[in-house]
Amino acid sequence: MLKPALLALGLALGLAGCAGQTWETRYDQLDRAQTATWRVASVEVAVPETLTTSEENSYTPDFDIVWHGEPAGDRRAQAAAIVEEGIRKGAAGLHGKTRVRIVATLGQFHAITPKVRERLQNAGVHNIQYSVQVFDARSGAALTEPQTIKAEFPALVGKAGDEADARGLTQRVQIVNQIAAVTQNWLGNGADPRGSFSRLGR
Repeated sequence: MLKPALLALGLALGLAGCAGQTWETRYDQLDRAQTATWRVASVEVAVPETLTTSEENSYTPDFDIVWHGEPAGDRRAQAAAIVEEGIRKGAAGLHGKTRVRIVATLGQFHAITPKVRERLQNAGVHNIQYSVQVFDARSGAALTEPQTIKAEFPALVGKAGDEADARGLTQRVQIVNQIAAVTQNWLGNGADPRGSFSRLGR
């Protein structure tokens, strides 16, 4: 059995490629005067076939979609459902007259693995990125230019993750809430969650 110091060294080396990496929540906020006239008719989330996915349970699996927060199944569909739910929740406050369609395309959905959750402390990032555009639901006209949204945030691991689960704040709930907060502010409302942080992660 590895001594604790050697084990820690091995983990550090395994994550060395990500050491000091800066992560961020970033997007360009839309004009509130415009978004106040909108009411969401539909939200669509596309998952390109080119995105890779895997059930690999390692420290830094190199895939676009990494998700272990729900029972085994169609990870593409699960990731799309989470993003859709987050966008819907964040846009729920729009009560204007213009019905709009929000279309998102997933770019990255790289949540932490069980191994990271169980064995690391002060490491782990939920790397969520997608592009998004708004269309008039009736005419199909584009109301915004497409833009990339980065909704990355630190993952809760170890004891903090266990305590969050006990309160009902599962990884799925946390990611939905992060996307909702990002969406709400992207639309010109609510607190601004934008910022950056440095942390070991994929």
